[in-house]
Amino acid sequence: MENFVVSARKYRPQHFSTVVGQSHITTTLKNAILQQHLAHAFLFCGPRGVGKTTCARILAKTINCENLGKDGEACDTCNSCQSFNNGASFNIHELDAASNNSVDDIRDLIEQVRFAPQAGKYKIYIIDEVHMLSSNAFNAFLKTLEEPPAHAIFILATTEKHKILPTILSRCQIFDFKRITPADIATHLEEIATKENIQAEPTALHVIAQKSDGCMRDALSILDKIVSFTNANLTYSNTLEHLNLLDEDYFFKLLDLLDSEDLPGVLTIYDEIDKKGFDGDMVLNNLSEFFRNLLVSRDPRSISLLQVVEGFRNRYITAAASISPAYMIGALNILNEAEIGFKQARNKKLHVEFHLIKLTHLKQAVTLVEDDSAIKKKRVDEIKPVAFRQITFAPQKTKPSAKLVIDNPRPPVQAKEPPPDLTAPPEKPLARSIASPSQAPAETVSGGLGSLKKIREQIQNRKQEHVEVFTLNEERLDTAWAAYLQKLQENNQVTSLSNLKMAKVTIIDELVFEIMAETSIQQQFIESEKVGLLIHVQDFFNNPKVQFMVQLNPSANLEEVVKDQPLSLREQYFKMIERYPIIKEMRDQLNLDLDY
Repeated sequence: MENFVVSARKYRPQHFSTVVGQSHITTTLKNAILQQHLAHAFLFCGPRGVGKTTCARILAKTINCENLGKDGEACDTCNSCQSFNNGASFNIHELDAASNNSVDDIRDLIEQVRFAPQAGKYKIYIIDEVHMLSSNAFNAFLKTLEEPPAHAIFILATTEKHKILPTILSRCQIFDFKRITPADIATHLEEIATKENIQAEPTALHVIAQKSDGCMRDALSILDKIVSFTNANLTYSNTLEHLNLLDEDYFFKLLDLLDSEDLPGVLTIYDEIDKKGFDGDMVLNNLSEFFRNLLVSRDPRSISLLQVVEGFRNRYITAAASISPAYMIGALNILNEAEIGFKQARNKKLHVEFHLIKLTHLKQAVTLVEDDSAIKKKRVDEIKPVAFRQITFAPQKTKPSAKLVIDNPRPPVQAKEPPPDLTAPPEKPLARSIASPSQAPAETVSGGLGSLKKIREQIQNRKQEHVEVFTLNEERLDTAWAAYLQKLQENNQVTSLSNLKMAKVTIIDELVFEIMAETSIQQQFIESEKVGLLIHVQDFFNNPKVQFMVQLNPSANLEEVVKDQPLSLREQYFKMIERYPIIKEMRDQLNLDLDY
């Protein structure tokens, strides 16, 4: 049985002309050979699998070729070329710096450099993954790299240029390899498929090219796997199945359903995708890329950025013409938020469905208005603010009017004036009738928001109203205390309730009472309720001068407080509100829950 050789080795380029996607480098090297302007040190850097080591070997073979062609290519017939092709050349040495990265390895290399080649002009040293050399090895290599013998040429290759010392970079002629385009990879795969008698659809080869991410070695490895999987018959569907990729037909179906706002259809399509085993984050990522491709398909200037299977290009262009840019931008924004929050979501499928619902009803939320100057965002007309009922105060059997003259000889009656109607629009006057003969004989009330002068008069009238104020007494204080405990129980604040129940309350004078705590922890809990309890007591007695203080029982065991011990989150919180009571007040006003 013949030994199988993978395509990445079998079809490795042997000449500069067969290198794919690096013409800017191969042309430069061929011209340098023809003009005899060769540098003594080269540095090939770039992503993996783009031809760095391959170009280094081709350069090494071509330099020593005895019958160099006019186009700068090796002849493959001379002794030097044949010995290189057979792997028996004594003038070309390869060193893997990943496993030979010590100072001793570099010293051995330097010792070999001194000897001239037995045949040919040059001895070429190819050091692969040179960034793996240690700092000491780099330093030991510096002098030889700067002033090598006339017969020595160094070719360094690396995927991580930033890890190489600047002193090394300055001594080399640097060539930056680029990623190979999907079109070039697909063309090369098609040539190999023809040579190997493989039946392959062009769309399948384009999918492999996109999956390889600009790496020719990965593309050839994927091709070998799918050939074994499909028995040398590559189709678009079985290629997607082997690579576990999502068919773009699903996204075009989703786009039609989103455009028609068919929510059941959208959720059904996603459920079908989910049952095939595709993760939610993969669906969100691919859908984001789909809308990005639609966006770049709208303008002929950006159509070159559309890197998709050739069979789908026309579908993208047609679909993009029927979808507004506003919808695409809004969809990309929603999908971006969905991808950011996907990891934190507990129910992943529900998280994706929720954002698909947003996409379905996106047209109802925002529209883009384009004018000559800018693009503005506004709410659509279908979205209306909530309308509130307008209540007009007027005496019975009297029609409200914008001007009401009051002439009533009855004695004055204290009556609270209702607050101005802040919900009424300012352009519609609100007529208000007030049954109070103590006012001026004629008064005009207009404007739904009311004037500043009117509001000040209302506040002044309220201040002048007589309100009964109570001082502290045991019976009323017990009632207020019981009411506050009942409030804590209704709010399920069990800890504060239990601590306040155990506390002892004593009236000191008619405006101050004291709460006695038995332990420091109990005192902290009572202090945490200080703001709410004070407001409750002052409202109950209708007296803002009522105050209280929290004291620790002197007979309590003070040894329970352990010094030099780190505080828990709960203790830190009480420490903060003890020093800054406004934090407790802010927590109560914002209705925040504690997380400790």
